[in-house]
Order: sequence, then structure tokens, then C-alpha cells
Amino acid sequence: MRPFAGLAGVYEHHGIDCGDGTVIHYRKTDVATISRTSLAAFAQGNRIFVKQFPVAFIPDIVVQRAESRIGEQQYNLIANNCEHFATWCKAGRSDCEQLTQFGLGVGGVGAAASPPLIAEAAEAGDPIAALALFDQATHNIAVARSHLQLQYHQAQADMNTWHRVAQLALKGQREDLARAALQRKVTHKRAAADVRKQLDQLEVMQQSLDRNRLTAQRRLSVRAV
Repeated sequence: MRPFAGLAGVYEHHGIDCGDGTVIHYRKTDVATISRTSLAAFAQGNRIFVKQFPVAFIPDIVVQRAESRIGEQQYNLIANNCEHFATWCKAGRSDCEQLTQFGLGVGGVGAAASPPLIAEAAEAGDPIAALALFDQATHNIAVARSHLQLQYHQAQADMNTWHRVAQLALKGQREDLARAALQRKVTHKRAAADVRKQLDQLEVMQQSLDRNRLTAQRRLSVRAV
């Protein structure tokens, strides 16, 4: 897990453990490069987790695939990030569960933990490309906010509906129905709270993106000068 903005364990950094104390991964430098580094350099003092795959290549093949791409400098947050690379080596497919979970992808919907991934791309890549990623992420956030607001309002409406049902059941002296209705109300109340939390996280993400966009614009200005 990598930190961001002083927060520990915000996003995952993936690599291939070669079994000899080294790891092949997209190393963040001025230009992100697939490199073989020590396990300690990969971990940066953090705990290392092993990701399980139900179907995967044998270890020798995995390492060979990783070695075949050492020196590559084609990092792309959306299509070719560290997790895409590691999953391709291990299972033969360029997948990124983080982007799927966060909804940040081509045509995707942004979600709570995406800013550090965008920030990583901004630090590792060309500022012009980073600005394009920021624009895409901002669009995704807007789409996500729209979807979540609909879910939030629906959850609130459902919560109010079941509250009224419980009241009517009590008036009719149907305590069994009232209890069932109140349970439904609690379920929708929790759902509304979860969505509200996601909306708040989207707001934090937008603020982070705005700050990082400014940084990328400054880098571009400096380079232009």
C-alpha cells in the first residue's frame, strides 16, 4: 500500500516478486520505467501483501514475462499502470481491479480512492499527458456524482416510505409488520449513509485533482520557459 497526502495505505502498488530478493515493477522516476529493484526499494518500508490468482502461469514463466518488459516506459494510468503490468505477467491479461473498483477507466465512473493514482501519473509522466488524465478523471467524477446523487435520493425516499409503512402498521396494531418495515427503513438508512460518504469522498477527490492539476500546469509552464 502506498501513502498519499500524508495518509497511509491509500492505494496499491503492484510488482512481480522474482524470488531472489528483487521485484520487477513500474518504478516511479522522472519517467516511470519497468525496473528490477530490491524488495526493500519496492516496499518502501511498508508491509508486502501477496495477491492470489485462481488461474496463473507457473512462476518461471511469470518472471520471464516480467523480464521481457524491463526498460519499458509506456506507463499509462488508464491502460498500462503497475497493476496492469503485474496482472499481465501473472495471468496473461492487462487488468486493474483498482480502476474497476474505483470506476476510473475508459468510459468509467470515478470513485473514492482515485486521486493518488492520478497523482502518481502526474509525477511519473509528461505533464501534458497528466493534464489530459486530470480532465478525464474530472469528467468521471462528475458522472459518478450524478449516479450517486440519484442513489442517495432513492435511498432517502425508500427510508421515508418504510417509516410511513411502520407507522401505518402500528396504527393497525400489526407490530410484526411494523418491525419488518423498520428493519427495511434501517437498511435504506445505512445505504443512504454509505452513499453520502462516497459523495463526500468524491468532493475530496475533486479537490485533490484540482491541486494536482495546478502542479502539472506549473511543471508545464516551467518546462515551456
